[in-house]
Amino acid sequence: MLNKLGGSEQLGIRLQVMLFLEFEFEKSLNRKLARGLAVLLLSGALSCCVTTTTGGFMVDASEEQAATDYIQLALAYFDNRDMPAARRHVNNALDIDNRISDAYMVLAMISQHEGDLDLADSNYQRAISLDKDNSSARNNYAAMLFSQERFRESYEQLERVANDTSYEGRSLVFEGLGRSALRLGRQEEAKAAFQRALQLNENLFIAPLELALIYFDQEDYPRARQYYQNYLTTIQFLQLPHTPRALLAGIQIEGYFQNKEFVENFSLVLSTLYPTSPEYQVLQRLSDAN
Repeated sequence: MLNKLGGSEQLGIRLQVMLFLEFEFEKSLNRKLARGLAVLLLSGALSCCVTTTTGGFMVDASEEQAATDYIQLALAYFDNRDMPAARRHVNNALDIDNRISDAYMVLAMISQHEGDLDLADSNYQRAISLDKDNSSARNNYAAMLFSQERFRESYEQLERVANDTSYEGRSLVFEGLGRSALRLGRQEEAKAAFQRALQLNENLFIAPLELALIYFDQEDYPRARQYYQNYLTTIQFLQLPHTPRALLAGIQIEGYFQNKEFVENFSLVLSTLYPTSPEYQVLQRLSDAN
């Protein structure tokens, strides 16, 4: 069957088998043997990818596919929290082509996971310099920047990704854009971003919560309550727990409408689950003031 396929097709099949060996056979064989078998398969795969010419040889297009498959393997290992294996596969991709933007993105993700943030930053920038349209790299970089409280830089990266209409998960990008805008004190820009996020995906829960808080701050209490109800509907459907921020928001919004039962229930949850949270301290101050 394999002999009837082209080089790139053979390579793709062999790399899939390689992934199977590394993930499955190493459960029963020792790791060295499993990877040795994988290397033999890959060597056979690569040998079918070279086209000889009178002046030497030229690399078949299937080698580019090999690099792509290595990156997919690296991502699979990254998701499985096996950083050494992820790094090995991404380095294999770079051995084929050292100008692959996605490879540096994965290296950045590995470095970030391992706590080497300066190296991660450098690799994210390298990935973006090689492909300015790599929205995945920009989005991941923005998440790291946000975690480092570099909100302006995070906002700038997300703004670029939000303009990429082909990017999957664009609603989450607008949600992140709104969160960065809030940290920069740009409330109206944050509001617009959260509304755009919900326009793209009505099943988000951070965007309606943040909009509820924005409208509450602007003393538009009916609209704040409307968005908070949207948040409650989504969070119940997804069966997710409330954060301290969400609980306090509900207490404040429903407290304005004198919904005492709701306030008592959510106050109990906040005091029971998050007694050391800043939100509970705010609740105590509000209770003392009343």
